Amino acid sequence: MQPSEGKTMGASTPDSVSTKRRRIAKLAKDHPKMVLTNLAHNIDLEWLREAHRLTRKSGAPGIDGRTAEQYAERLDENLRDLLNRVRAGRYVAPAVRRVHIPKAAGETRPIGIPTFEDRILQRAVVMILESVYEQEFLPCSHGFRPGRSAHEALVSLRKLLMERRGGVILEVDIRKFFDTLVHKHLREIVAQRVRDKALTRLIGKWLNAGVLEGGVLSHPEGGTPQGGVISPLLANVYLHEVLDKWFASEVLPRLRGKATLVRYADDFVIVFTNEIDAHRVLEVLPKRFGRYGLQIHPEKTRLMRFSPLVESHQRGQALTPRGFDFLGFNHRWERSRSGCWVVKQQTSKKSLSRAVKAIASWCRLHRHQGLPWQREALIKKLRGHCAYFGLTGNWISLERFRTQLIRAWRKWRCRTSQRREAAARRFFAFLNANPLPPAVAVRSLYRVANA
Repeated sequence: MQPSEGKTMGASTPDSVSTKRRRIAKLAKDHPKMVLTNLAHNIDLEWLREAHRLTRKSGAPGIDGRTAEQYAERLDENLRDLLNRVRAGRYVAPAVRRVHIPKAAGETRPIGIPTFEDRILQRAVVMILESVYEQEFLPCSHGFRPGRSAHEALVSLRKLLMERRGGVILEVDIRKFFDTLVHKHLREIVAQRVRDKALTRLIGKWLNAGVLEGGVLSHPEGGTPQGGVISPLLANVYLHEVLDKWFASEVLPRLRGKATLVRYADDFVIVFTNEIDAHRVLEVLPKRFGRYGLQIHPEKTRLMRFSPLVESHQRGQALTPRGFDFLGFNHRWERSRSGCWVVKQQTSKKSLSRAVKAIASWCRLHRHQGLPWQREALIKKLRGHCAYFGLTGNWISLERFRTQLIRAWRKWRCRTSQRREAAARRFFAFLNANPLPPAVAVRSLYRVANA
């Protein structure tokens, strides 16, 4: 999964830009089967200024080393030059700088870092394509869309499970989706709706720009680098065709019972009321994905019954996996305080372990900084963790993270001194005088009700 570059529409959007976007959206909505061939002319200097405003400024620089602050020093001049190169067809997409971030089980996820100017232009193109495709995307898709989020997907899934009292869950993992997405198929899918030569030329340049890693430039035959502004939208367009439309138009009409798809980018689950339906879809899904060059991970894809009855039978069976993981949360049935069965969404073991390891690594790297500075930085990390994982009923996991954070902080802080016992006393004296704030379930329904 990837972070968004910021909201793409807002109250501060210039009138001319927002008017153009509404006009594009209305055209796409009123003519759902029309192939759009004249869109790139909307990109002018004001459009690029808005794209610059929406582009995240804190990202790491690309291969040119140019920061957002340096680019902004001569902003209008830089944007005019960019616009002239785009209109003349002289824009050359620079290679992305690749870094790796840790995942579970010792794996890493490659992240591509475009140059800041490239991110601006990608945002400008996203603003056009998003206006078109938001009229087509289905409600099952929640990832990297205006007004939608992972939390909306989680709420939707929990509501569905509670209403149906569970069901049969098909938990699917696409193997290295962003690395294996086939360029040919992507171009064909985009061409079904958009054939503006200027836009498709830019998309082709970004797909073929290459990756710079360890001083070596390579040109992968497939994939779209995670980290690019346009990558999440292209991924949604791809899976809209491969999965969402296919499931809605071809799969659902052939099922005996009900089934609902919940997708966030390349992560998705399907909830069935009929187990035979679930087995049939599991059998055909790899074939469908294979037609588009994608593979289902056989070890991370599974079917399971998910109901209060199953949970009650699993009591005392330590080897039986309970619930399923989705978007960093483990979903399971638990008894509420009133004794009713409810779906609890708690931080998954993998997510908690990854977060604790990241904190420990941070504390090790910054162990020589002053305690007040460390405290302020760790408070921000604690609040960021609670902002995502702070759902109703997840307080115990949040508090566990806070406890592990303090433990890692103490461990690496005390290693800066040869007299560790004295260092530990100083640390706890500081912490008692300046305690960290409590772990708060920011998105708890109880907090909202009592607000």
